[in-house]
Amino acid sequence: MFDLLFRNVRLVSEGVDQQGDLLVKDGLIADFGPSLGRPDGVTVVDEDGAVLCPGLVDMRAALGEPGFEYRETIASAAIAAAAGGITTLACLPDTMPAIDDPSLVHMMRTKGEETGSLTILPYGAATKGCRGEELSEIGLLHEAGAVAFTDGSKAIASARLMRVALSYARGFGTRIVQHPEDPSLANGGAATEGEQATRLGLPGIPAAAEAIMVARDIRLAQLTGGAVHFAHISTGEALDLIRRAKDAGLNVTCDTAPPYFDLNETAIGEFRTYQKLSPPLRKDEDRRAVVAALADGTIDAIASDHQPRDTDDTRLPYAVAPPSGAGLATLLGITLAQVHNGAISLAQAIDLLTARPARLLGAKGGRLSKGAPADLCLFHPDRIWRVEAGKLPGKAQNTPFDGRALEGKVLGTWKAGRRVFG
Repeated sequence: MFDLLFRNVRLVSEGVDQQGDLLVKDGLIADFGPSLGRPDGVTVVDEDGAVLCPGLVDMRAALGEPGFEYRETIASAAIAAAAGGITTLACLPDTMPAIDDPSLVHMMRTKGEETGSLTILPYGAATKGCRGEELSEIGLLHEAGAVAFTDGSKAIASARLMRVALSYARGFGTRIVQHPEDPSLANGGAATEGEQATRLGLPGIPAAAEAIMVARDIRLAQLTGGAVHFAHISTGEALDLIRRAKDAGLNVTCDTAPPYFDLNETAIGEFRTYQKLSPPLRKDEDRRAVVAALADGTIDAIASDHQPRDTDDTRLPYAVAPPSGAGLATLLGITLAQVHNGAISLAQAIDLLTARPARLLGAKGGRLSKGAPADLCLFHPDRIWRVEAGKLPGKAQNTPFDGRALEGKVLGTWKAGRRVFG
């Protein structure tokens, strides 16, 4: 393993934003600051105008393995993650079989280690088989290393079951992650209810389906004292509820994903199934509300919300095609678009992609600190690249950002001091 010196880069991390150097020795961050000199025996990395930050921590991604390897494998996801600057990833449990057994938690963590480039933090299934009928063994799964509990892309529909789940999770110091969408309102829908869906002849999902579930679960969190995290928040109404819950001191957090602050429902165009997401793309007023919530701190993290699908999955009529959206390689670039347009600062963007999700997951990393593993992402904020479905790293190509030119290119990714991309 080579010792490294990153020279004259912009160091950005929680509480750090300065021009300087960073030294890596034996896979750990040995020192950082202005002008460290050049110790003997180090390999120098010097990229004019580059930013060095912690490896990104993606707190929500579906992986095809186990059960759906035709969509993606852990190995292919690790390639895409490294290309996107991601070194830690929390994977959803709605696989086949679902991650509702401690042995599967161990397996996912081990398979992550075997990639050499990606730490995988598995979510445990909140209910057995993610079927929403019977609570999983939360204690055993937590002991095995599950970082939180969710039914993935399915909402925990039963209020009684959600109440019990929040109570059990509280006892083990962990949280329930909810897909915030009332299924009785959303089932059969394909786009956000309104003029756009009507014009396209698509069955609608009312935007209120998100806020209704958020309101219910905030009340259940208040009732139980449990911790609830809402995934991929996409509406202004839901964000207002979360903001008020936080102000009241409740243990409520949330994340969003790049499509919900970068795209709106008009991106569906002529029934482009790569733009069929769950939750669906919203009106632009909701997109603007998500951007505002990134800026004011209401949103705790930005996740890729990676949902791999192969071509056969998406080559279907829009109304019946499954929701999807590859997001690993584009997570940083789409987020940086909000920096370039002045909506958030670079420091805010990096915190939302590193330290804040790491804190929610109880994960190591996400910060530049002496003695920490050298999980690092080096990128140039102004270099342009184009997103092209069919040419993305990894197996999944179903990107909603196909054809998009982005400012912000990952130059290199390091895992424990070893270069894994670039």
